[in-house]
Amino acid sequence: MTVEPQFQLFSKEFTKNPYPAYAKMRKDEPVQKMRFPDGQLGWLITRYEDAVEIMKDPRVIKDVSKLFGGNMDSGSVFMHNMLFSDPPDHKRLRGLVQKAFTPQMISGMRGRIQEITDELLDQAAKGTRMNLIDDFAFPLPIIVISEILGIPTEDRDKFRIWSNSLIEGSNGEHAAEMFQHVNEFIQYLSEWFEKVRKNPGEDLISQLILAEDEGEKLTERELYGVVTLLIIAGHETTVNLIGNSILALLEHSDQFDLLKEHPDRIHQAIEETLRFNGPVEFSTSRWANEDMEFRGQMIKRGELIIISLNSANHDPEVFENPDLFDISREKSPHLAFGKGIHLCLGAPLARLEGEIAITSLMQRFPEMNLAVGKDELEWRPGMIVRGVKEIPLYLK
Repeated sequence: MTVEPQFQLFSKEFTKNPYPAYAKMRKDEPVQKMRFPDGQLGWLITRYEDAVEIMKDPRVIKDVSKLFGGNMDSGSVFMHNMLFSDPPDHKRLRGLVQKAFTPQMISGMRGRIQEITDELLDQAAKGTRMNLIDDFAFPLPIIVISEILGIPTEDRDKFRIWSNSLIEGSNGEHAAEMFQHVNEFIQYLSEWFEKVRKNPGEDLISQLILAEDEGEKLTERELYGVVTLLIIAGHETTVNLIGNSILALLEHSDQFDLLKEHPDRIHQAIEETLRFNGPVEFSTSRWANEDMEFRGQMIKRGELIIISLNSANHDPEVFENPDLFDISREKSPHLAFGKGIHLCLGAPLARLEGEIAITSLMQRFPEMNLAVGKDELEWRPGMIVRGVKEIPLYLK
C-alpha cells in the first residue's frame, strides 16, 4: 500500500511542518510502502521503537553493492565510507577516522571554535541585520572541518555548492545538476589528494592517504568516500542544528528567555532541538538483505528502508508532550544522530559547535529577532537534511 495522497509527502507544505502527517502515519500505518521523491519505491518507518529495531536488525544492511553490485561512477563517490558499509569494513573505515574525533581532540578544539565564532560575530555586528545561515551557521562548521581535513578554507563556497547539490539532489528534481557537481567535486579531490601525496602534513587527509600508502586497506574509492562524507556531514548537521535551534528559540520566546537567564542549560537546549526539529530528517538508505516480516508487513530482499528520524523523535510512546519545545526536558533518548554502530562519529563536534555558536550569538545579540514572517522562510528540499535556506535576523 502506498502513501495516501492527502499527505503530499515531500511537498513544500509538508516540509514546512511535517509533524501532523507523521502523527497520522505513526497511528495508521507506521511501516508504509511508498514512492520517494527520487523515484525509488521503499518502506518508511515512523515509530521510535520500530526505528531502533531496524537500525539494529542484522537482516538490514547499508552496503547496497552486496545486493546490486557497484562501481566508481559519479553517483557512488559518496557511498564508499563507514556510513554505507557493514562489518567488518565499517569497523576498519570508522577506525581510520575515529582518532581525529576522540573526546580529547574535540575538547582541544574549543578555543579555536570560539575564536572563529567571535570573528564571524564581530563581522555581523558591523550591521543591524544578518542572514544567520550565510553569515554564521554555514561558515563556522565549514571552517572547522576544513582545518581538520587540511583543505583550503577559501574553497568553502565550492564545498557549499557541491554539498547542497548532493543533499538536495535526493529529491530527484536536480539529478543532472547533481552529477555535474559531483564530477567537479571528484576532480577537486583528485587534484588535492595528489598535492597531499607529494607533501603530506598533520591533517586528517594526510593521515588517510598515508594509511592508504602503508597498506591499511583504504582503497581509492574509500578515500573519496570517506573525505566526501567528512566534508558534507562535517558541516551540514551543524549548519541546520544552529539554524533550527535559533528558530525554535525565537518561536518560543519563553524558552529563549529561560536560556538567557540560565545559559548553563545550553546542553539541554541543544538536545531538545535535536529531538524537536532535528537537522537530519531521514536516515540514509538501508536495504533488506533477505525477505523479512516486520510489524505485519512483508519486506522483500533488496527493498529500500528509510527511517524518519524526526517522526521517531515525536513519538508520544517515548516522549511526553512531543510537540512541545521544552529546554527543561530531562535527558532525551532522541535518534537525531542515529543509533548502534552507525551512530554519528561527529556528534560530539556538532554538539560543541552548536553550544558555542548559540551561547555566543545570544550573549552578543540578546534581543535579536526574525526580520521576516515565519511563513516567508523557505525550507531546503531533499530527503536528508531539515533546515531553512535563509534566516534573516534583526540584531539587537
